[in-house]
Amino acid sequence: MSAKGQPGAGRIALPEIDSTNAEGFRRAAGLPGPTWIIAGLQTAGRGRRARPWASPQGNFHATLVLKPVEPPEHVALRSFAAALALRDALVALTGLPQGFTLKWPNDVLCNGGKLAGILLESQGLGGPDPVLCIGIGVNLIAAPDVGLVETGAVPPVSLLQETGFRVAPEAFLDALAPAYGKWEARLATEGFSPLREAWLFHAARLGETIRARTGQDTREGVFQTIDATGNLILRMAQGPVAIPAAEVFF
Repeated sequence: MSAKGQPGAGRIALPEIDSTNAEGFRRAAGLPGPTWIIAGLQTAGRGRRARPWASPQGNFHATLVLKPVEPPEHVALRSFAAALALRDALVALTGLPQGFTLKWPNDVLCNGGKLAGILLESQGLGGPDPVLCIGIGVNLIAAPDVGLVETGAVPPVSLLQETGFRVAPEAFLDALAPAYGKWEARLATEGFSPLREAWLFHAARLGETIRARTGQDTREGVFQTIDATGNLILRMAQGPVAIPAAEVFF
């Protein structure tokens, strides 16, 4: 599935599903091209590390199904394309560019609270039938109880709560799909460099001290940049350290 086909991506709308990513894998073989799957309700939505993702009616739950032919490390860069597209869509719908920032590796913040998350899952990369599902959840009208969030994590917020804008999920996809298509095309034709530059311009806490946790190991340092492969670069006492995957706490 090439970037050229992205603006014409198909759309499947379902009233209720267990998980849009799971449905994407089930349907992938029969899809003729890039396809968005959007659900009114998810009964088994999930975030990173298989954590449950609250999916009430009125929030946005969707997955873009692609069949990428690039190496896995390049495929993973689409998380940055999705984050940039989310921010573009939110700004277009609200007219509030100052309110939205990007948190490494895959969250979008609104006024400092977690508004949206991105989950990339893949099957068969490098083989004859590769599938990538880019799952996106946005708290359009409701956010999980802050008491359910891990200590130190960014508190969840909703778009309605923070901005007063009420956006229907289908209308949100109308803005998100072309925004993603733009960044997908740039990734395909120009590589990661322009996405990296744009992402860093909107990055939350750049130049500030943050904590990155990988398993039982937590590192604290200054968020210096992201590198050409999307790794987080922390400036620590011993020098810059590249972190490919971690939970970030402010």
